[in-house]
Amino acid sequence: MSEARSTGEKQPPRLLVVAPHPDDEILGVGGTMARFARAGGEVTVLTVAAHMPPLYTTEAHETTIAEAGKAHALVGVHESVFLNHPAVYLDQLSTPQLNGAIMEVVERVRPDVMLIPYYDRHVDHRLIFDAAMVASRPVGPGRGIKVVAAYETLSETHWNAPHLEPNFTPGWIVDITDFVDVKVQAMQCFESQIHPFPMPRSAEALRALALFRGSQAGFGYGEGFHVIRMTAPAELF
Repeated sequence: MSEARSTGEKQPPRLLVVAPHPDDEILGVGGTMARFARAGGEVTVLTVAAHMPPLYTTEAHETTIAEAGKAHALVGVHESVFLNHPAVYLDQLSTPQLNGAIMEVVERVRPDVMLIPYYDRHVDHRLIFDAAMVASRPVGPGRGIKVVAAYETLSETHWNAPHLEPNFTPGWIVDITDFVDVKVQAMQCFESQIHPFPMPRSAEALRALALFRGSQAGFGYGEGFHVIRMTAPAELF
């Protein structure tokens, strides 16, 4: 615990975004992170898996980490944490290992808000969702988390089988009208991951989804979340 926290000095609100892979955090939460940081909050991004061997090359891993650094700087991330577990091989970790790795960051950051990936088509997203749910339980350090919500990831979240798997239906939409441009710019930092339109991970699709989510709530642009637990007013954003 920092000296400021131990003496009771007021701390800025803290947001922890749990990302399965580099770029998921920008796709789902880029505008919200920028809004939170602009308001004086501290944003930490925990990226669990990485584009690294055996499925990807070492060069691909180094590229995506560098791209993430540029994107995080644009949206105002305070700290970037990379666990560097190989993508699509998370099932080789034991449940206590994966749960503990995320819990360790939660215990250190002590977030007020924790945003986690939705339980969607990607196996890594599902495993990390389960582990993040354990880490965010309202016991121990989790008692201080005022908002736990799941975000959508363009492509993976929308490829769930309708009615056979959970479908993303946002119950909370954050107004990112003033931050949609920086969200798109941050995603464009991921040159190795962004695709040309009409692919889902394109600048046009990203802006279109934000436009649609915003229209659902009377905003210009928005980001949608599935609220899991909320004990603080949404005005925190």
